[in-house]
Amino acid sequence: MDFVVNNFVWIVVAFVSGGMLLWPMVRGKAAGPSVSPLQATLMINREDAIVLDVREADEFARGHVPNARGIPLGQVASRLGEIEKFKDKPVIVLCQHGNRSASACGTLRKNGFGKVYNLSGGLNAWEQAGQPVTTK
Repeated sequence: MDFVVNNFVWIVVAFVSGGMLLWPMVRGKAAGPSVSPLQATLMINREDAIVLDVREADEFARGHVPNARGIPLGQVASRLGEIEKFKDKPVIVLCQHGNRSASACGTLRKNGFGKVYNLSGGLNAWEQAGQPVTTK
């Protein structure tokens, strides 16, 4: 008991740092499967995957994956009808860094989309991989 009292701060630091190490694994399971930019490109070309960009309209206008559909995260649930016909196709969801898209992936899965993938690293990773971006 004296050990715990004398080393309380160090014990707390150990638990917090352990939690920080485990968080990406826990978050990853909640977000579901993710794909790299290369894997996404293969899915787009081979499986006719749909790309859903959940960034805000002004972000989308500054540049996006060619042929991506732009639906801001806050509107995904109310605009599901626009992408309902793609329920049986792979859907690759992205945002700028990969955080907002994880939430959208959950919404799509809850609404019957079976093949939903989060683009790991978002548009930033897409651009770093040398993949094309358009403003059209």
